[in-house]
This record gives sequence, C-alpha cells and structure tokens, in this order.
Amino acid sequence: MLILAGVMGISFASCTDDDKGGTEPTSADDENYIGKAVGNFSAEEWYAGGLLGTTMNVTAGCYEDETPAVTQMGLTDAFNRGEQFFERNVTEFQAPFHGLGPAYVRKSCLDCHPGYGHGKRVDKYTASWGNGYLLVVYHPADGVNSDDGPYVSEVTGMPQTRAVSPFLPPIDESGIHLDWLKLTAMEEGSEISATQFPDGEKYELIYPELSIDRSAFNTKPTPWETGNGAVAFRLESTIGIPGTGLLDAIPDDSIKAQYQREAPYVELNPAFWDKEANDFATTAWYVNASSGTEKVNRLKKFTYAMTRGSLQDGAGANAIWNITNVSRSDRPKLYTTVAWADAMSENKDVIAKIKSDPSSPYYADGTDEGIADAVKNLLSPATNQFNNKWHNFLPEMSDNNFWAFQVWHRGLAIPRARNLQDKDVQRGKQVFNEIGCATCHRPSWKTTNDNYWNPSIITSQNLQLPRYQNQTIWPYTDMIQHRIYMKNGIHGTWCRTTPLWGRGLSQVNTGAEDRLHDCRARNEIEAIIWHGYSKRSDAYQSTLKFYKLPKADRDAVVKFLRAI
Repeated sequence: MLILAGVMGISFASCTDDDKGGTEPTSADDENYIGKAVGNFSAEEWYAGGLLGTTMNVTAGCYEDETPAVTQMGLTDAFNRGEQFFERNVTEFQAPFHGLGPAYVRKSCLDCHPGYGHGKRVDKYTASWGNGYLLVVYHPADGVNSDDGPYVSEVTGMPQTRAVSPFLPPIDESGIHLDWLKLTAMEEGSEISATQFPDGEKYELIYPELSIDRSAFNTKPTPWETGNGAVAFRLESTIGIPGTGLLDAIPDDSIKAQYQREAPYVELNPAFWDKEANDFATTAWYVNASSGTEKVNRLKKFTYAMTRGSLQDGAGANAIWNITNVSRSDRPKLYTTVAWADAMSENKDVIAKIKSDPSSPYYADGTDEGIADAVKNLLSPATNQFNNKWHNFLPEMSDNNFWAFQVWHRGLAIPRARNLQDKDVQRGKQVFNEIGCATCHRPSWKTTNDNYWNPSIITSQNLQLPRYQNQTIWPYTDMIQHRIYMKNGIHGTWCRTTPLWGRGLSQVNTGAEDRLHDCRARNEIEAIIWHGYSKRSDAYQSTLKFYKLPKADRDAVVKFLRAI
C-alpha cells in the first residue's frame, strides 16, 4: 500500500496495504552504479536491507532469498528446512508436515503468499492457491455496515472455510459472494475525481462488495443471533513477507521517537498512543509468552491492526498455527470456536460418519451420545488443550522444526534497489518528498543491537536466529497506524503504514501487481488515488498534490516506487 498525507502543513500518511510495483526492467548498467552515490540517492540506498539483509538478486524468485546474515551465521540448512514448512501442503497424518484441520483456512502458507508476496485479487472466493484473502466477519458498530465493530465470536478471527472429513467448514465457501464494483464518485467534499486527472488521463477505481449467506455458517449460534444482530464483511489480503525480520530489528525506542514526532500534527490511534502523556498507551504493548524465565513486553508492530509485538510470536509464527491449524508445544490447542464445536456435535451426518469408523479419535464408546460428547469436547478450544482428559493428540510441529521455520521467516532478504541512476527515478524521489509522502513512508531506520525476543521453545534449546545489528535499512514506513477512508474500507479503520520496499519486483515474483489491503488497486496510480477518496483521510492533502501534478512528475513517482 501507499500512504500519502498532509496535516497542518506537514504531510502524514495513513495506511492501507502493500504496494507492489510493476515490472520495470532493471537497467543494464546498474552494476556500474551499485554501492555508489547517484543523484539524490546515497550509496547505501542501493542496499534496502543493509549489508546483512539485502539480496543482490533482482530476478524471478528473489523474494525467496536468504539474507547474508543467515549465510554468515551458518543457518542456511535451518533456513532451507524452514522454507519447506512454508511451501509444502500440510496433510492430516504425514509427518513432519502433518496436522491439518479439523478446520482450516489454507493447506499451506504459500497458498496465501504466492511467490512470497501478498495474495492476488480474485473474482470468486475459494481457498485455493493465490487467494491471500482472509475474511473479516464482524458486528458493525453502527448496526449497518461501518468499518468498525468487534469480530464475531462464532467463527475464528481468521475465519475457516475448509474442514477435514467428517466435519463441515465453519463457513461454506459456496455461500460467499464477491463482486468488484466500479467507483463512480468520491466521498462528498473530495476535490479528486474518481475517473481522471485534470489533464484528462483516465483511471478506474474498483472496490469489493462481499456478502455471506446465513446458511453458509455451520455454527451454533450463528453470528446474527449474537452481538447487535447485524453482521458485516470485509476482505483483508496477506502482506508480502521479504524483509520482515529486518522490521523486527527496529528498536521500540526508535519507533517511540517517531510517534512523538508525528503526534503534534496528526491524530494517532489512542489504543497505541497516550497524547497527554506523550507516551505509549498501556494497550500498545504485547506481552509475549515467557522467554526463558521472564515475561517480555514488546511494542505491537505486526499485522495491519498491529496486534503482535514480535515476529517470533507474530504474523508467520501465528499463521503456521491458525491457518493450517497445526498445534505445537506453545500453542497446545486447536484453533476453533465453541459455536462450531457445538454445531458439529449436534450434526447427525457428522455423528453417523464417525459411528461408521471405530478408528476415529471421536468414536468414544460408539454411541450417538458418546460420539457427540467427544466431538464437542475435542473440537472446543475450552477443552481441547493438551494433557486434559479429552485431548489424545500430541503437538504436531516439533520445537526444532518451529525454530527452523523462524530462521526462515526472520532470514528472508529484501532485494536491492534498482535504477537509482535514472534521472526520472531521482525526480520521482524528489517529488515523493515534496508532496509529503516520506513523512509517514519514512525512508530509513537503524537496527542498532537487534535485541530480538525469542520464545522459550527456542531458547530452551539454546538456538539462535538471524540477527541484524547496526544496519541502515530502507523500508519506507513509519511503523505507525493511520487512517484512510475508502468505500468498503479496512476493518477497524486504523492500519499500519505498509513498507514500500521491493514492491517493484512483485510482477516478476508473483505474477500480480495488486495493491492496498484488499488488492483493490491494480497499479500504483490507483493505490495513490484511493488515498484521496475522503477528505477525512490522513493522506488526503498529499494525494491532492499528487493529483494536480503534471503527468511527467506522476510518472516519475511511479518509477521511483518501482525502483526502491
């Protein structure tokens, strides 16, 4: 995603999602300039992830590369083993890639992150390869269709649309309806056209309309029977994963200083920032599970909603559990809901299928009542913890394999910058700064000591992860949430400023260029213009400035975004 903004004369960006760039070919004479200062680029800007985090490969597959730190620390074997857990389909029974279900979102991480990028825009929702969408099912705060409101409790936070036999999925995919609609007008008050620039160049903006039939929910109760009685739906795509470990290396104190710089000029999420105290709110901290013998608090900074405070207990570490539903020693339960467990325990077809299979772990004493009781208790998150009277499963992912997965995730490199010697790219950087984009798409950070948090299941084995000490990195994000108001926007309104680095190689790596949190933007221009849909957007003023630029400058900004 691209975030542009302007407030009180200083531009601040709001947030949407990843900006993947186009297929701008790498200049043939890049090699003559790499590592040298060119125009308004410093020598170090070629190395987006610093010397320890950058791959020099900029061809197809470069998103999969390990960082130099992985190589130097002798972690390549672990990196390659961890990569297998990302790429392989999880099965029900075949170790070490076993543990699928009983309900799940996808069979593999790669399904949601094709080519290691974020998901592709799809026209029909199915849990197939390339669909990186996660459904958002919530009770709208206004009782109608607002972007805000609590998640429903009847399905998991990442709602599951698949299940293993004999169970039914919590949401039946056949009841999910997705339409892409053309935007005909911006919100009242916006000076930006929904269809063309002042010079006549045209563009088209589209947005998703998502609905799910009541009958598609295999839960008891259904979401319409709880909360405020209203249910709304949004789409949220997965994010690109190269370079994520480098973001984990940004110190909390440095991010706090960024909050303090922005707080006087733009409203920040009060759940994260206490304006009066000029300090983090108590809810900004994420309490990790114990690391060794002590609890460690880390600033929340991962996912769009910034719900996680460490990569080792964040996006990927969480997803390997809740997307495929693979349990491990620090996640000693299934990712399910009571409402689904109750529904399955009362489903006559489910009971009959289990009754015909005495080898089923849900068979119990073979009676309808005994099977129903086993299903209810084995599927319910309230009772399916390891080491209780109902649970007869062992952790499905070993601690050592989880360590390898974390080596891989923290060890993914970011590709170097391209074409920085190009005069148009240099002009694009200048304009990007002049119209205020760089204030929230902050270009660089320093990693200092990279004192990363490590979960006890890794520290207990005295194992290490890739480390990025004293690196200057160029992710183009302020690591803060802002607000962009869009038609059928992001759930929760607030969204972290997504890094822009490496997006120019999205097409060659993933086969797609879709952008923003739900892939509604098909190129950089659409992504930028969506920031100006509403005058309420934190990014509105910078978007308006971009909208009024001559075409040559607009094109230069796009070339710059594809180069970094």
